[in-house]
Amino acid sequence: MKKQHLKSVQKSKLNAGTHFSLSEINPLVVTAVDSKKKKKRNFFSRVLKVIYGLLMDLLELFYPRFCFACDRKMLEHEKVLCTFCLRQLPKTNYHLHPDNPVEKLFWGHCNVYAAAAYYLYIKGGKVQHLVHNFKYKGFTQVGEYIGEVYGKELMNSTRFADADYIVPIPLHRKKLRQRGFNQSEIFGEGLSRSMKAKLEVKNLYRKVYTSTQTKKSRWERFINVDSIFALRDKEMYKGKHILLVDDVITTGSTMEACIKLIQDIEGAKVSVVAMATAAN
Repeated sequence: MKKQHLKSVQKSKLNAGTHFSLSEINPLVVTAVDSKKKKKRNFFSRVLKVIYGLLMDLLELFYPRFCFACDRKMLEHEKVLCTFCLRQLPKTNYHLHPDNPVEKLFWGHCNVYAAAAYYLYIKGGKVQHLVHNFKYKGFTQVGEYIGEVYGKELMNSTRFADADYIVPIPLHRKKLRQRGFNQSEIFGEGLSRSMKAKLEVKNLYRKVYTSTQTKKSRWERFINVDSIFALRDKEMYKGKHILLVDDVITTGSTMEACIKLIQDIEGAKVSVVAMATAAN
């Protein structure tokens, strides 16, 4: 009955001189054409996948990827860190424990709501090598990746999950020109991908250029950074939970200088996070 009806409709359209589509003449023809197109697309898709795989194999042959912590050659599915380092690097889990060693750095100095660091930084260890590759050799994917991974873990802590702004410790424009990037900002970008907080980089700024902090004592570091930071708009942080981030926390003096600018703003609370902290 359907075929007779279709033929009747086709005949009436022909008699009337009406234009009609190929599907109205014979649906089977259209189905066959569509099937051929689909097979052709699938064929080219498979060919492209094979070519891509061969190109990636050649690239891996001449430019192999190495783990940024241990320098071992990575497998195809591994990213930034090999599976061994991903599991074995010394994590602190401080984000799950109040009154941890990072928080204690600020006791008696400034008001910190919560503080944590992802790894323990041991001199001569793999974490130091990881940070060195990131900070001094310019492998920014390290900071992005660690930030994204750590951000997911921070979301499991009620003390960090409700942060409103992720605020990186700023570099002076002179240091930024020398290095080409702010390592704290790169780490913060990674965190923002996994957390609900917004990355904010304009309000807090460094107004004075200072010498390197690497070999200074806590007191020398504090003197070196005291009064060198400023805020453009204090109202912006009113009633907000600010998450200050840095690459490595040693004495905490740089963080302390920034915390003191924010802690007295009405309703504001300040937390601190870093990629790593010096092991005692």
